[in-house]
Formats: sequence, C-alpha cells, structure tokens
Amino acid sequence: MARAVGIDLGTTNSVVSVLEGGEPTVITNAEGARTTPSVVAFAKNGEVLVGEVAKRQAVTNVDRTIRSVKRHMGTGWKINLDGKDFNPQQISAFILQKLKRDAEAYLGETVTDAVITVPAYFNDSERQATKEAGEIAGLNVLRIVNEPTAAALAYGLDKDDQTILVFDLGGGTFDVSLLEIGDGVVEVKATNGDNHLGGDDWDQRVVDHLVKTFQAGHGVDLSKDKMALQRLREAAEKAKIELSSSSETSINLPYITASAEGPLHLDEKLTRAQFQQLTADLLERCKVPFHNVIKDAGIALSEIDHVVLVGGSTRMPAVAELVKELTGGQDANKGVNPDEVVAIGAALQAGVLKGEVKDVLLLDVTPLSLGIET
Repeated sequence: MARAVGIDLGTTNSVVSVLEGGEPTVITNAEGARTTPSVVAFAKNGEVLVGEVAKRQAVTNVDRTIRSVKRHMGTGWKINLDGKDFNPQQISAFILQKLKRDAEAYLGETVTDAVITVPAYFNDSERQATKEAGEIAGLNVLRIVNEPTAAALAYGLDKDDQTILVFDLGGGTFDVSLLEIGDGVVEVKATNGDNHLGGDDWDQRVVDHLVKTFQAGHGVDLSKDKMALQRLREAAEKAKIELSSSSETSINLPYITASAEGPLHLDEKLTRAQFQQLTADLLERCKVPFHNVIKDAGIALSEIDHVVLVGGSTRMPAVAELVKELTGGQDANKGVNPDEVVAIGAALQAGVLKGEVKDVLLLDVTPLSLGIET
C-alpha cells in the first residue's frame, strides 16, 4: 500500500509529515532540515532550484526567483521565463515535488497520496488551485484541510466539544481562527488576518537597522549591494531566532563590502529589547485581526477552551506574551513544534483517510461567508 503524507504548503516554508506506526514523524529533507523554504528559482543554465538552494541565491537572481507563490494561488498570475509561461499551480508543484522526493528518500518507497492544508479563508478557486498543484506534482490529493483544523488535530483537540483559538504567525502571513468542535465536525466560526505580515517583516526590520547603522558608521549604503543584502537577510533571520532564547546576539559579517580604504566588516550587537523596539508596531498589527475574530464569532474570551500557536514566528517571546495578554492570561498548548504542527495534523488526517489510524473522520466546515478582504 502506497504511503500517504501530510503537507503544509506554506507561504515561506513547507513541511511534510508521515505516520510511522500510527505516530506522526516530520520528514527531514535532503539538506537535513525539517522545513523547506517555499522558494523556486530558475538558474541561468535552465535548472530548477527548490528550497534552501533557491533561497540562498534569491537576492542575486531576483527576476528568476519566485517566493510566496501561495499569495497568487487561484488568480491569473503568470511568470514568463525563457519563453515559457508558469502559473501558480506549476510553481507550487515544484515545491510539492521536492517534498514528495524527500519523503520517498526517507521512506524508501513511493508516495502517491497526500493531504494538503490551506488557510481557512481560501476560497474555492484557491483550494482547487492547491489540489491541481498536487496533481501536477504527481500526488493524489485525498483532501484539502484547513490549517487551523490541522493544528487542532495535531494536539488531539478533536475529541471533546470545545472552542479553540488558533493564532498563526508564519513567515509571510498572519491569521487568527476560531474553531468550534462538536460531534466530529470542526467548524471554522471566524477567521481574520493580514496576508502581508509575518516573520519576514521582523527580519526586514533588523536588515533596515543594520543598513542604517552601517551607513552612519562607514558612509556606505549596503542596500544597494545585492550580495551584501543576501548576507544581511540571512544574518537577520539568525539573529531573530537567537533572540528568542537569549537576551543579546552578535551579528558579525566580515568583508561585507569594500571602500576606497579597503574591505569593511559589519560587527553589531543586538539586544532583545532593541529588537522588540524595532518591531513593536508589527506586534501591534496582530491585535486587530484577533479582536475581529472574537467579535465575528460572537464569543467571550472566557469561552475559549484552548489556545494553539502555529508558525515559527510564535516562538518570539513578545508574540507569545501578546497572545497570553489578548486571551486574558490563557497559556497556549505546548508540546508540538509550532512550525510543524500543521503538517502533523495533515499526516494524522491522511492516516485516518487511509485507514492507518482508527479514528473518527472529521468533517472540516468553512462557511461560505468566510472571506478575507485583501
């Protein structure tokens, strides 16, 4: 029997998970990482690059690198490269193909069936486009599941009748959803978000800060230098991640550029307090969607039974504190990696559909009235 996988096809990163002996396992990709950047690039020699390799050359090959293609799903967006048109489904299929290959290498057998997740606010054409992307990649898409629903499943929260708030801050998008579970049906009561707010924006603030500081100290504008910018972006993301566990980090980039006097090096310290100051307004932007969801669902904060954090960006202490403050002091469910929780829920659902897990098959309901203003 061919194996079924669960795939979280994200705006900035994607994850694939499989059940092994009824337990979900996140698959490590060929590069040794558990998440794969959702970046596709066409190298000058015609080779298609996907994931980390595509991300690393993104700044120096801007016109031939596609990131955040998920934002174009279900639209008429097209990119023409070397005389050939590619639509969002085809670009997404390259990402799914890589995930499929990595899963097959891990399992040592072919993978044909998959459950793929989408944001709760995706409409029919966006869902259809996602299914098509899977088919182009050679996958039989068993079901398209809402990301917040998958997250709730990963925590086993589908067992009792309850109300769950899912706070999802990814690399490029932010959404809050309120789920109501009862009688094996998961209903998305309300969802709201910001399609252009995510961890990448936090990184960008660090990049801007470094550019400004460097210009003040050396009179050189690094934002004009593509190679320097790529290194700054990678360093900013690393600094942000380090500041989630320590109160200070060093950003050290030797030979970042050269002036008439010779090579210049960037060496800066960044404290968590500084970082939070640089990004305070981004955090502020998370509040309105949260309040809207509570209002739209017509519930009181005290009625929320569980809070689930999704997306690597929720690892930032300030984000976790904000969620606690917004939910009236509730502690979020812990124990599953926020960047893996959606893929794990998708794998569990795949297992149910393939009969590997003896469990109730969930009905995932999204009222048609749920939309998102973009």
